Order: sequence, then structure tokens, then C-alpha cells
Amino acid sequence: MEAENLVAETARRILADVADPQSANRAKDDAWKAPAWAALEGAGLALAWVPEALGGAGAELADGFAVLREAGRSASALPLAETVLAGWLLSKAGIASPRGALTCGPARDGERVTMSGDGTVSGSLRAIPFAKGATHLALLAERQERQDGGLAIALLDASQAHIGDGTSIGGDPQNWVSFKAARPAVVKDAPAGIDGQALMLMGATARAMQMAGALEAVLELAVHYANERVAFERPIAKFQAVQHNLARLAGETAAAVAAAGSAADTIAHAATFDEAVLLEAAAAKIRVGEAAGEGAAIAHQVFGAIGFTQEHTLHRFTRRLWAWRDDFGNESAWAVKLGNLVAAKGADGLWPMLAAR
Repeated sequence: MEAENLVAETARRILADVADPQSANRAKDDAWKAPAWAALEGAGLALAWVPEALGGAGAELADGFAVLREAGRSASALPLAETVLAGWLLSKAGIASPRGALTCGPARDGERVTMSGDGTVSGSLRAIPFAKGATHLALLAERQERQDGGLAIALLDASQAHIGDGTSIGGDPQNWVSFKAARPAVVKDAPAGIDGQALMLMGATARAMQMAGALEAVLELAVHYANERVAFERPIAKFQAVQHNLARLAGETAAAVAAAGSAADTIAHAATFDEAVLLEAAAAKIRVGEAAGEGAAIAHQVFGAIGFTQEHTLHRFTRRLWAWRDDFGNESAWAVKLGNLVAAKGADGLWPMLAAR
């Protein structure tokens, strides 16, 4: 826990220095991003989950999730989460992560990348976060030549892919990516237990941690504004309706932090991506997604019209909260998976499954 706190505090200080939301919001262009990314890479945060032997920081899973929470608190417009997750996927196959921004896929259920017998990959993926600007992509591909449905993990130079333009509602790159007989730089078999669902579970929990951190920042902004904004000769925080809204926002934030933290802790201590991980990660993505929608609405009510302006930083958080809800499965998609899990357990298995958590 002490190491986790130290890593989180380091991430918080660096992000405050190089990716402060107010400074980023005032910037006239993206020139600030290159030195900010260099600082994050230099501190080892971008490859937190990559072992030292493969060129990373060798941090524990809990440390990496703590970094992602801090990234959410800064509404980071940098591909930190995507690079951390891609590095994790590559490391599972013993592939060293290159320098530079990374992203990974598939990031949606039902999408697939196939690998032919000659080692080339083909397929198309939609809405890959930060594909535009990434130097490499980490892909989970299905081997066509094997009847057992074997999977491979491939490191692909971004120049080998066709990457379309596109942005998320948060204003960050979100791109359609296609491959046609693209040749990866490195390919290795995916180890047992690392499949499409495992990647989705990691991605969903990563986004849940980011959303929880963003909600913490939104709560701080709303409380500070309510205490300094005066109406009818007193701060609006003194009005019962505003107090009620702030209490609701605090409740949604607390629920999000608890749910995301529980999922991250479960993954950090699990040997495999078992039913317990599915239960925790699915529940977290659902509950944190709901909190993101409710929390953003409450915050904008507190701020009124000023919160919608481009000059104010609130939109940097709320727009990313809305975007992150859809990444790696939205509430509806995870609710179906959670419902299937509960139904498979049967009436007699529901309570023991819940009590075990």
C-alpha cells in the first residue's frame, strides 16, 4: 500500500506539472503534449505494467491502476492509459514495448483481427482510442491456421495500418483502424488465460479507474465553486438545493471510487481472469458509468451556464467521462455479461457468489 501511494503521488505531481487541466485548456495548440509525454515516459509511468527486463518500470498492477486514477483526475488528453494497457498485453507474451505512445485492440466485443499462416494480420477495428499518433499497436489476433482457435499477440508498427480520422466526444483521437496483410514487427503466442475477454476486463477496469479519478476532480471543482460563487449575498453552497446536489455528487463519486477500486484490487490479486474478476470488473464498469452520467449532470447544474463554456475546465472532465463510458464496453454490454453470469449460477448460486466478494 505504501508503494502504491508513492507511485500515485509521483503520478499526481508529474501530471500537475505537465498536464494541468487549466493550462491545457488555455493552450492554443498541442505543443504542450510532446514535453508532457516525454516527462511521463521518463518517469516510467507509460510502461508501468511492463517488467524491467522488457524495458518497463516493473510496477505492480495496483500501482498502475493508481496511476490511471490520477490520469483521470487530470482529465489527461494523453494516451497514458492506452500505452499502459498495450504494454501489459505485450508483456504477457514476453514482447518488449517500444518507446512512444501505444494503443491496443480489439477494444469492442465482436471485433477481431486474424493472422494468416504467413504471419500477416488482417481485419478492421472501430473506435480505437489514440490510434492516430501512436507509434505502434498491440493486437490480440486469432490464428487462422490453427483449428484450436489459438491466439497471438502482435506488435505492429502504426505505418502498417490504415488509420482513419476521428475524435471521441471528449475531443481525443478515436479512430477506425484496418489491416490488410500487415506484417507485425514481433509475434508470439498468447499465454493461457489471455484472450479477448481478459483484454476487455483490463480495459474496462482501467476506464473505471479513470472515471473515478475524474469524478473526484469534478467534485472538488463543484465544491470550490459553490463556496466562492455568491448569490443573494451568500455563497450558493449555503442553499439547501445546492447542498443536496453536492451531497448526491459526493455519493456518486464515493460509489465510483469504491467500485473501481474493488475491481482493480481483485485483478491485482487474482491468478486468472476468473468469475470473480468478471463480477467485479463488470459491476465496476456499470456502476462507475452510471455515476459518470449522473455526476456530470449534477456538476453542470451547480456551475450553470459557465460550466458549458470552452474557457472553463469542467467540460474537459465531463466530456471525457461521457467518452470513457463507451470504451471497452458500455453499461448495457457489461450488464448482459453480468446477467449471463448470474443466470448460469442459478438461484442457489447467486448469494454465495455475492457473499464471497
